[in-house]
Amino acid sequence: MENEDRIRLHNLKPAPGSRKGRKRVGRGESAGGGKTCGRGQKGQKARGKTRPSFEGGQMPLVRRVPKLGGFTPRKRNVFAVVNVSELARFEGGEVDPAALAAAGLINKERDRVKILGDGELNVSVTVKAHAFTGSAREKIEAAGGKAEVI
Repeated sequence: MENEDRIRLHNLKPAPGSRKGRKRVGRGESAGGGKTCGRGQKGQKARGKTRPSFEGGQMPLVRRVPKLGGFTPRKRNVFAVVNVSELARFEGGEVDPAALAAAGLINKERDRVKILGDGELNVSVTVKAHAFTGSAREKIEAAGGKAEVI
């Protein structure tokens, strides 16, 4: 390949036929956009006195749609989630929010903790958390442990 055939910044150009020129209106009938310039006959829209969002006097969409989206509940239950597979690192014993925070599985000890059932567990542990999914509870009890709600 020679240097002249390479694509460089100075010889970039669009594909033939991909760019089209702007339609110039009001340049005579033979030019194709003369007289009314594609605006039709008379009326408000022909005279250019409407804004783009004008809907002909109908209540505009901006005013029909509510201003604020939804609401934030005052007491929202936010849980720090931990999967069953992550409990395998505890060699038996008791697992509570303090132990999970110490192991780096949750950010703060005071977070509400929910145990999810993703993965496998083969260590017998007693887990104390604020919530459990059904599959998580089954897997903990199948491994010989206990799931206690705080």
